[in-house]
Amino acid sequence: MKGNLFPRVVSLWLAPALALIIGGLFTSCGNSNGGGAAQVPATTFPAVTLTKVASGLTAPVYLTHAGDGSGRLFVAEKRGTIRIVKNGTLLPTPFLDVATQVEASGAEQGLLGVAFPPGYADSGRFYIDFTSRSGIGDTVIARVPLTANPDVADDAGAAAILTVRQPFINHNGGQLAFGPDGMLYIGMGDGGSGGDPLFNAQNRTRLLGKILRIDPESGSPTYTVPAGNPFNNEVWSYGLRNPWRFSFDRATGDMFLADVGQEQFEEINVQPAASRGGENYGWNIMEGAHCFNSPACNRTGLTLPVLEYGHGANDCSITGGYVYRGENASLRGIYLFGDFCSGKIWGVRRNGAVWENKLLLETELRISSFGEDEAGNIYVLDFSAGDIHRIDSP
Repeated sequence: MKGNLFPRVVSLWLAPALALIIGGLFTSCGNSNGGGAAQVPATTFPAVTLTKVASGLTAPVYLTHAGDGSGRLFVAEKRGTIRIVKNGTLLPTPFLDVATQVEASGAEQGLLGVAFPPGYADSGRFYIDFTSRSGIGDTVIARVPLTANPDVADDAGAAAILTVRQPFINHNGGQLAFGPDGMLYIGMGDGGSGGDPLFNAQNRTRLLGKILRIDPESGSPTYTVPAGNPFNNEVWSYGLRNPWRFSFDRATGDMFLADVGQEQFEEINVQPAASRGGENYGWNIMEGAHCFNSPACNRTGLTLPVLEYGHGANDCSITGGYVYRGENASLRGIYLFGDFCSGKIWGVRRNGAVWENKLLLETELRISSFGEDEAGNIYVLDFSAGDIHRIDSP
């Protein structure tokens, strides 16, 4: 069963290729019940290039910055380490090494996410998402302190603040991100197997198949549930299969949420900054904008994706990215994302009431993740080669 991205390294089976949609790859879906705006031809997107900035990593799965003015890049490796790229050099000593605590043998298991809170320069603590060696491989969110050396974290000081039991070894989600409101958002897959057999995603009392929202900086030894959460628990939104990567547009506060599909459709959802949460993104009633395992389904109350694409031309697993807000003016405002299997990179932006998109670059990369530096520049990680590339435009 298709998970986030790693099964495509281990397993070579793919669903039958589907016909391309609207003469190309994408369908613009809108984000209301049943709506579907026509795709606008995207002829004015800029060309993009890749500039390699670092190599020598092992199975990199995420890149971020600390927001502390240092300019460092922090790169999570699946096996349980975080590496630093400082002044263009990959430091030999890991920033964090919790490999002894991390279950990384499964294709979708490992150290999957890292997030630095606002005020990290003063607090000296950050958060990680990893698969533990307990049970079948539970999801653990842990708080980690620094040592006296700003380039080395306290491995032994990592303390779990939230543990979520996993029924299967796939669909672990893994994204952590602090939102504009200072809260920590957590991406949780539906628990795995295929088709959500335990119906986790539509059950708002369970934490699987959700985006969670917690306040780990409230002073509690673990965390508190923010007062504004819609269901009086950790759940912020639901109906997700495997939200491997999501991000916040630093200019607008909108959340861009890429959800990995089952066998046919990959999707992008956009939650406006003004949202109070509670969106139901439809899984497993729907896959993308289509009824799942049924010719008809009840779409009442569902929030449909703004874009979807089918499995054609080697595409099979979406890797969500970021809205570009960096130094290159021609790229600003474009949401950049890719596909793990095909290595393609697309750009998406809103044009009035519709979303337009364009294939920007075809690569040979195994795109495990995108990342953003403190200046808003965007990077792409090659899971297989262990390289980091910056996205540029000539």
